[in-house]
Amino acid sequence: MNSSRTPVLVDCDTGIDDAMALLYLLACPTIEVVAITSVFGNNTAARCAHNTVRVLELVGCGEIPVAVGAEGPLVGPLTYLATHVHGTDGLGDAGLSTTTVAQPSSLTAVELLVQTARQHPGALRILALGPLTNLAHALQAEPELDQLVADVVIMGGAADAPGNQTPAAEANVVHDPEAAAQVLAARWPTTLVPLDVTMTEIVTEGHVAQLRAADKPATRFVAAASEFYFDHYGFSSYGRRCSPCHDAVAAAVLTGDVVPTSFPFIDVQVDCTDGPGRGATICDTRGRYRGFVGTPEGRTRVALRTDGTFPDLMVKRLGELTAVDE
Repeated sequence: MNSSRTPVLVDCDTGIDDAMALLYLLACPTIEVVAITSVFGNNTAARCAHNTVRVLELVGCGEIPVAVGAEGPLVGPLTYLATHVHGTDGLGDAGLSTTTVAQPSSLTAVELLVQTARQHPGALRILALGPLTNLAHALQAEPELDQLVADVVIMGGAADAPGNQTPAAEANVVHDPEAAAQVLAARWPTTLVPLDVTMTEIVTEGHVAQLRAADKPATRFVAAASEFYFDHYGFSSYGRRCSPCHDAVAAAVLTGDVVPTSFPFIDVQVDCTDGPGRGATICDTRGRYRGFVGTPEGRTRVALRTDGTFPDLMVKRLGELTAVDE
């Protein structure tokens, strides 16, 4: 490991926006991605691990260990996978090779997560981009895990915004509310990057044109995958061809490249009931009218507003990321 760079473990269900986030982190000079664990969500955990390896090998980073994680939630059956959002191959059918040299680790996601935390005690940061099931299992396997890990940044939830899977709930959290509740209740510092900000950082056709013009392996892939994403998100969410870049925004919050303009510490509870609110992240935003001053009970830092310019930075950063053989 390069001691001048921050070690990050990414826990993800690699689809289009997860791939954007991974590539963004790989291009960040201050970050070292030391391990990746996969979880069900956008596809099966096994497929998501394979997709992760495909993305890593695109830019010559196939040596990063990838482990397969949970294929279902802590409680109850798996309800659905978001395959309709991410294409037949899980990465927008963008022409990325399905053949890989590297294979997922023989370790389970929990084993790799705990091992990596022990290798980097007090320094490892976790970026969680899918359902939080792996992290919940790891907390059960290693009760001191939340003291070994520096912090956890989560793409998930909806504070004051509507959900994207139900009126109340965002996809990553509603896939496994019990796991989300456990992760947010643990002793490690947590940051939530919810739909409130990820739906306002929008990739446009102009961004895709810039990516194509950069003509690098990463930019060609993200441009092609974004076209598929546009077809799913565009007119249904915005009335035009564009898309959010959910997971990449969370990655940029972790790196500090995006500093939310409203970023309070507040109390967050997860609805684990079986009613219409199941999976909702109940964020105490009542302090907004006094600038969120004086809420010491808040344990989670929640991104509520950003300036909307992150996709410009993402395009620039991906244009600087090249394969090792170029």
